[in-house]
Amino acid sequence: MNARAGIIVTGTEVLSGQITDRNGPWVAARLLDLGVDVAHLGVCGDRPHDMTAQLAFLAGQGVDLIITTGGLGPTADDLTVATVAEFCGRPLRVDDDLERAIAGIIRRWRRVPDDEELPSSLIAAVTKQAQVPDGATPIAPTGTAPGIAIPATGDLPPVLILPGPPRELRAMWPGALATAPVAGVLARRIDVVHQSIRAYGLSEPDLAQTLRRAETELPGLSALEVTTCMRDGELEIDSRFGRADTDRYDALKALLRQAHPQEIYSPDGASLDDVLAGLLDGWTIATAESCTGGMVAARLTDRAGSSSYMLGGVVSYANEVKSGVLGVPTALIDEFGAVSEPVAAAMAEGARRVTGAGIAISTSGIAGPGGAAPGKPVGTVCFGLAIDGRPTTTATRHFHGGRAMVRTLATVYALHLVRRALG
Repeated sequence: MNARAGIIVTGTEVLSGQITDRNGPWVAARLLDLGVDVAHLGVCGDRPHDMTAQLAFLAGQGVDLIITTGGLGPTADDLTVATVAEFCGRPLRVDDDLERAIAGIIRRWRRVPDDEELPSSLIAAVTKQAQVPDGATPIAPTGTAPGIAIPATGDLPPVLILPGPPRELRAMWPGALATAPVAGVLARRIDVVHQSIRAYGLSEPDLAQTLRRAETELPGLSALEVTTCMRDGELEIDSRFGRADTDRYDALKALLRQAHPQEIYSPDGASLDDVLAGLLDGWTIATAESCTGGMVAARLTDRAGSSSYMLGGVVSYANEVKSGVLGVPTALIDEFGAVSEPVAAAMAEGARRVTGAGIAISTSGIAGPGGAAPGKPVGTVCFGLAIDGRPTTTATRHFHGGRAMVRTLATVYALHLVRRALG
């Protein structure tokens, strides 16, 4: 079995939803990159008995490494080190070198001269943060709080204690990996490969049917760990496997591509933005957006180097801008309505004319919650695609969800319209 880890994110503010956990997913992703399986990721408040319960649970699951984040500050509710030390049966001691280092950091931050005594409250804070469980390895602080790596204790796995502020945790990560307790776990990992396939227009039930077929046609498929995630209308198929099982994965990928040739647009896991960047080589593109309000243009410019193909965009939210800037005939809007394929076509053609781009994509729709009209419910979005030398094409789609979801799904669909036209 491969090396397995469990992660405990501490902080009542995280548990209550006041702030979003940025540490747990980041640490999990880094561990997976290293070939360490993440068995559990939990969140608990700043209460010793709750943290002890989490530690006991993970130890009982037989994980090879426990990582905690948060609770290393100088205040009374920062109890991670003391709690973990008690759980591991390791008494705390003050590390003199660490105490001097933390005091030096605080002096620099507070601009306290070396010949001047620190206030007693700060001395107490320094001493608290310089406590290290017996036999543990301190990790140099990247803020004021050091990390700590505790070796295995009897039947308990090693425990890596990291700070809560994401910037400090991420800066400390390389040093944490180099400590003996963590390096020992990494040495036992299996060479694991992570591959992704991206699809658009493929439903999870249809994929599940194909995977069931693969189980009967491809021997040894159980050696692959296959997971799926539907996000913003795109389906991501992630596979993790030992390098010895590469041939099995290649066979699965070939079967998936044969079964869903139109839907799978990225067999190597490249993002839509990267795929589009390759397809737009030699082209220029512009946008004309109503309901998406510039979100398509934002996606097109989010990638470094996009200036080589993205010329600009027009957010024509008002009909006056559709007519005045893009040249959409007022009579066309009066006859068909702003949310219509004829208007979407005229918007795309107007964007090409205004910017001189070789390609223009347009959106006009009803994102909600209001604005529905007969035959045009909330979620209706019309698209226009104008390409130099080709007839302008249009499409209408009905998306489900709230306003934000409709706008996001419309943005993704618009980008895929461009991809399919150039692919």
